[in-house]
Amino acid sequence: MTTTPEAQFLHVDEVEAVEVAPGIVRRRLPATDRARGWLYDFAPGSQWPEVDVHDGEERYYVVSGEIVDRGRRLPAGSYVVFAPGSSHRPGSESGGRMIGISLRPE
Repeated sequence: MTTTPEAQFLHVDEVEAVEVAPGIVRRRLPATDRARGWLYDFAPGSQWPEVDVHDGEERYYVVSGEIVDRGRRLPAGSYVVFAPGSSHRPGSESGGRMIGISLRPE
């Protein structure tokens, strides 16, 4: 990772991967006081272990594979925005990768 006072540059696959649930790996991306970034890889048949409730706004982009969320099949290229106070429980039947940004509540 390269860091300057104004920016941070990195390749997401160089960030440490941590298993957060069976078949789900997270990479925490650089954060600021206003937002945090993350990348999740879902193995086939995996699902988030509990309902995820958001204090602030959350957005994610499906980079590859397919994510299933709120009964919708989201193929690569899908972009999702959740309002503050919303909830969801993503998973994947065939495997998928998503990258997201969580905005901190003001």
